[in-house]
Formats: sequence, C-alpha cells, structure tokens
Amino acid sequence: MDWMNLLGQLTAASSVSGSEENIADTVLSLLSPYCDSAEQRQGNVLGTLGERQPGKPHVLLDAHMDQVGFLVTAITEEGFLRVGNAGGLDFRLMPAQRVTVHGKQDIPGVICCVPPHLQGGEEHVLSVTELAIDTGYTKAELEQIVTQGDTVSFAMPLLPMENDRVCGRSLDDRSGIAAIVCGRSLDDRSGIAAILYALSLVQGEELPCSCSVLFSTQEETGERGATIGAFTIEPDIALAVDVTFALGHGDDPVKCGKMGGGPMIGISPTLSRDVTNALIAAADAEQIPWQPEVMSGMTGTNADRFSVTKGGVRTGTVSIPLRYMHTPAEVIQISDVKQTGELLAAYLRRCSVC
Repeated sequence: MDWMNLLGQLTAASSVSGSEENIADTVLSLLSPYCDSAEQRQGNVLGTLGERQPGKPHVLLDAHMDQVGFLVTAITEEGFLRVGNAGGLDFRLMPAQRVTVHGKQDIPGVICCVPPHLQGGEEHVLSVTELAIDTGYTKAELEQIVTQGDTVSFAMPLLPMENDRVCGRSLDDRSGIAAIVCGRSLDDRSGIAAILYALSLVQGEELPCSCSVLFSTQEETGERGATIGAFTIEPDIALAVDVTFALGHGDDPVKCGKMGGGPMIGISPTLSRDVTNALIAAADAEQIPWQPEVMSGMTGTNADRFSVTKGGVRTGTVSIPLRYMHTPAEVIQISDVKQTGELLAAYLRRCSVC
C-alpha cells in the first residue's frame, strides 16, 4: 500500500461538514473495486461486500468523510469575510492561520490578527463571531466570487515527518492557482484509509459475514450521515473507525493513546462488550498491537448513533491515535493506520457475533 499516495488522494478535496460532495466521488472510486456494489446515497457513500444470509452477521464498517471548518456568514464593507464554525474548533489557534475559501473558485486567505506590538500585553481568545478573513479582495470583488454559506478550510501541506508520521493537509492544484494550499483533515481520512486497506486484505476471501461500508457525512455536526446510513443498511454489527487523542507533550496519559502503539479498541457501557471482546480476540490471535480506550459513557463517534438505530445494533469502536485534533496540524503515524486495517480484516475473518 502506497500510504502517502492514498492519503494524498483522500486529502485532496475539501469537505467541510455538510459539503462532502468534493470527496464523495474520490472515495466512491477508491471503494468500488472492493465491493459488489457501491453508490452515493443522500450524501453518504455506501458499499456492499458479500450477500446477506440467515444466521450470517452483517457488519458495517464506518468512517466519516467530513471535516471541521467554517462557513462564510457575511462580507464586510472593508472587504473582510465573517464566518461561523462547522464543528468544534480551538479558537486559541485561529489568528494568522492560512485558509482557503471555497467560492466559485478557491481563493487563499488569512485569519486576521492583531500584531503583538499593538496588543498592550493583553491576551484575548477570539470567539468565532470576532474572526475575520483577509483575502486581499475588495467587497465588490468578493461578491463576485463568494456567497454566504460557502465553506472555508485550513490551508497546510501534507507533510511527511520522521518515524513514519504524517502531518496535516494536502496540496490541491486542480484550481490552476499554484499558490493555493487547501486545508484537509486526517480526521477521519485516516479511518477511510484503514477501511480501504482492510478490504484489500480480505479481497477474494470467503468471509463468515457479509459487510457494508459507510463513508458518512456530517459527523462533526451531529452524526447525521451515520443516522441515515445505519437506518438504510440495518446491520447486525457496526464498527465506527475514527481517530482519538494521541499522547503529546503535557497530555494526560490516562486520556490518550500512544502513537505507534496500534489501534485503540473502545470499551464503554454504550458499546457491545461482545464486539469489544471479539476485536480484542482478533488482535491477539493475529498478534496485532492494540490499546484499550476506556470511555465512561458516550464515545463521541458515529457509534453513538449506530447503537440506537431501529431495534439496536451491536456496536464497537476502533480508533487511530492522532495528535492536535481539530487543528491545522493533525499528526498520525502510518503504522497505526495500517494496523487498524489489519485488525478490521482479522475481525471480519472471525466474525460470529450476531
């Protein structure tokens, strides 16, 4: 698997929550070779592998396509853009961040900031209603390109790092403007990559289960795509594949996983203990390193929607450790993504919980 190429493809389109159409075509083309059927439906991308049979569990593998970002709310008389947030953002990091505004064409911008020389030693974390974006255009020029509701994403290149790690976002040269770097998220493109890798591992095998894949919309703004997708698919078992907090400088090791330690298997009263135990057994049988992720209640993932779909679905989570979540500089370790795919494949080969 050429991981940088795969992540590059997955991060080459902006998909701020609610505007996932830019990535849907890409993930559909990547998913289709592994499935008996694949389609887009109500924004989600769905794929099916194998036939449903009585007594044979149907497993749903899910990762969300959307990312956090902004929506344009207004253009000021001075030619600045006002925005609202789509999903949770850390507003401490916003001043001076480079962004891309996705209007009739992609245009670069920067979030306005006050120079330290003019701050008088005062510190103030801006709220989203105080943010403004400078594109260099006048109001009249912006009105020809940008409308209210257009999305804005962070801009940073996809950056290979030492020790098998990757940071951030990817270059989008489709606009023809070489200077534009469009902001993309490894949350949850790394989960999509792990599922695609799992499907490549089991391709052509006779599995003890049938399987659907859901690449879902709007996880960052209420998990709506998961709700619709699970209701449509009606799985017996659902696995939400997402990112979780990786241990970084100054973080609490009790609340974080270790990068390079393998996928984290969710343990929670809202998850099926049978599914959790089966995931652990699969990891141990294949000698795949894994870490426990203990949650005292809701998981904050699409699993929360799956477990209460219709008459209830047995649900588990498999998470990839990621540093600096919901910032312009997310970092993952590729070995964790690879081992997450291996764990999913091992689970499908052994799946018997129904």
